[in-house]
This record gives sequence, structure tokens and C-alpha cells, in this order.
Amino acid sequence: MSGFVSFVGSGPGDPELLTLKAVDRMKRADAILFDDLSSGPILAHARAGADLVGVGKRAGRPSPKQDHVSRLLVEYASTGIRVVRLKSGDPGVFGRLEEEIVAVRAAGIPFEIVPGVTSATAAVAAAGIPLTRRLTARRVQFVTGHDVMGRLPDDVNVQALADPNATTVVFMPKRTFPALAQLLFEAGLPENVPALLAENVSHHDQKLTRLSVVELARRLGEEMSEVPALILFGSLADG
Repeated sequence: MSGFVSFVGSGPGDPELLTLKAVDRMKRADAILFDDLSSGPILAHARAGADLVGVGKRAGRPSPKQDHVSRLLVEYASTGIRVVRLKSGDPGVFGRLEEEIVAVRAAGIPFEIVPGVTSATAAVAAAGIPLTRRLTARRVQFVTGHDVMGRLPDDVNVQALADPNATTVVFMPKRTFPALAQLLFEAGLPENVPALLAENVSHHDQKLTRLSVVELARRLGEEMSEVPALILFGSLADG
């Protein structure tokens, strides 16, 4: 007996940013495996009696291993029920989606992917700026700030990221941004390129901080918090 898995993007945290399709899948699910950033009021859309299982991973905190999450997902679906795997933002953007797809495919379990609003688009909306601009910001690039060990990836295409005419968004950036910034400067990125630090995007305590790349790198080198954040830099970041 095979169930069905819906990989659902919950957006960055504001329940009003959920899609209608996401809400529908949550209301019909028998079990919801959710990320930390997909909890709180978002789970109010779950139907009464559904199993709610927290499987979120947060940097610097004890978290379930990915193979455990994938195994749990398969075990639930193998009982013949509808399962929602609720992921923050969009499931396909740095959400470890592929590992879980591989697991359900190997088990012969059908699935679907329901896209969600990314924290990047929510951040620029909150800041009142676009991600692109004709002639001066015609390229957008998303990059992760750390590898599976929490370090700056050693295969970063620094030359591409050092293009001041692109809009660059760094996910999970805080711990490694000072090191990344140094590489960018060495590759030719001007130190005064505008940057936006967006923390707790779309939540009531959202905070947007505008600095230059060099000022932001210096600040993050001196002080650190565990608040979820992303960094955007490029010509548009100054608003």
C-alpha cells in the first residue's frame, strides 16, 4: 500500500504568503513533517488529528540527520496516507529536496512539488526593491553561504559573485560572509557595493539592515546572532 507525498513550500514564515495549493495540501494531509521555519501559525492550516512532526535543521543546534528525515518520510507514506513535507521558502531552493525525492522514488511512492515564496523575494518586497533592473541588474544569482559542514564552500565561483551588476543573494550567510567578502574583494568587487541583511524575513520582528559589503562583513565578524537571515548585494541593494 503506497501513500502520497506533497513537498510543499511554506514561504518564509508569514502565513499570508502561503499559496492556496499549499493550504489545500495541508488541510488534506494525514501527517505533516515540518521545518522549524514552517511552524507556528502556518500549522494552523493542518486538519484536526493530523500527525505534526518537527524535523527542521538549524545551524549550530541539534537537528535530525537528513537520512533520518528521508526514512521517516518513507515510513509514513508507506502506510498509505497522505503526507506533506513542509519546507520553508521554496522546496527547491537550498531545501535538501533532492535527497528526499530520491528516497520516495526508491520506495515507489508518488509525489508532487508545490512551490513556495522564497525568502529572497520576500526580503526585496519588504525592502521595496526589485531583484532585477533593466540594463544594470539583468542577472540574479542564489548561492549558499555554507556547505554540509557549516563552512564556506571551497568551490564557490568567486568571479561570478564579484560582478557588481548582478543581484547576488546569499542564503545562510552569517558565519561565512566575512570570509566570502574577502574573496570577493580580491576578485575585484568594490568594497562600497551596497548590501542588505534581511533577518527573520516576513515575521513580526523582521529586521532589514543596509550597509556596504565591507561594513556588513566587518559587523558580522564582530557580532553574531542565530536569527535566520540572508544577504543580498549588488547595485539594487541600497534601494
